[in-house]
Amino acid sequence: MTGMTGTGTPLRVGLVGYGLAGSVFHAPLIATTEGLALDTVVTSNPEREAQARAEFGDGIRFAATPDDLLDRADELDLIVIASPNKTHVPIATAALKAGLPVVVDKPIAGTAAEARELAALADERGLLLSVFQNRRWDNDFLTLRKLFADGELGDIQRFESRFERWRPQLKGGWRESGDPAEIGGLLYDLGSHLVDQALVLFGPAASVYAESDVRRPGALADDDTFIAITHENGVRSHLYVSATTAQLGPRFRVLGSQAGYVKYGLDPQEADLRDGKRPGDGSVWGVEPEALWGRVGSGESPQTGGGRPEPTVAGAYPAYYAAVAAAIRDGGPNPVSAHEAAAALDVLETARRSARDSVAVSL
Repeated sequence: MTGMTGTGTPLRVGLVGYGLAGSVFHAPLIATTEGLALDTVVTSNPEREAQARAEFGDGIRFAATPDDLLDRADELDLIVIASPNKTHVPIATAALKAGLPVVVDKPIAGTAAEARELAALADERGLLLSVFQNRRWDNDFLTLRKLFADGELGDIQRFESRFERWRPQLKGGWRESGDPAEIGGLLYDLGSHLVDQALVLFGPAASVYAESDVRRPGALADDDTFIAITHENGVRSHLYVSATTAQLGPRFRVLGSQAGYVKYGLDPQEADLRDGKRPGDGSVWGVEPEALWGRVGSGESPQTGGGRPEPTVAGAYPAYYAAVAAAIRDGGPNPVSAHEAAAALDVLETARRSARDSVAVSL
């Protein structure tokens, strides 16, 4: 593999993009993962360069463009792509052709076909291609997986999952663009997380129904979307992504034949990263207070004391990059493959078609 270093030497990482995804998620997690070293950041923004230098010191290098970075591919061991969605496919293609393993922020591409083309290229070159679906390591999702493994809920019948926000004013930027080339809107942004989680839990989708709206004055991309998935095993997933929710619902409401699980609030890891906290800095990582624990029970609302508190498993974003390092170094499993991401994109594309035509669509 191009640029592979000797055993015990950290893998040198080139990070493309230093906006929200790059600065809040990828750079801190890379820099605090044993076996990885943040070598180069690609940004043409002087303020972002200064921000990165202030956090990671003078040892970090910078490149103005992805092409500049790939001109010295032999000095790197991994490329991480955290740039705007429309750039993911071309940069990932170039990096794989340069012989480098790649991590791509979600969504990996605008279409499932593009994702599968990238996966085929990576397979052909024998290179890791992984997708940063960090919400698989959210505290509530890990708790839910534990409940399933323990059989606490019985047979799952309905899975409700929400990423709801109250943001009545537009923020601007490509994420809110109506240009299809930008791959903006909440369906592909937050929807990528919720669909991925549903497929991990319950397997392939048999059919999809969706409702997608543009609610806010001046908005050009979907900001209030509902997706219903009927899985091949019969479970129904109801997924909500919205920037216009005045009263937020539970993050999860999971209904089984024996009991249900209801959880409010968001995993604390993103807020901690935004606040400058880092894994391994001496603070307890990914742990939330008991007051935010979800409840497991039957026959009564958790809001009126029904059920028992369920301790929330600690969130574990650092586990993603630890797995990436092990996959490159030792041939360990890919934590999130491009083939899995393509399956999620199948659902997102079908949801867009369903919302446009107001019909349920079989996959």
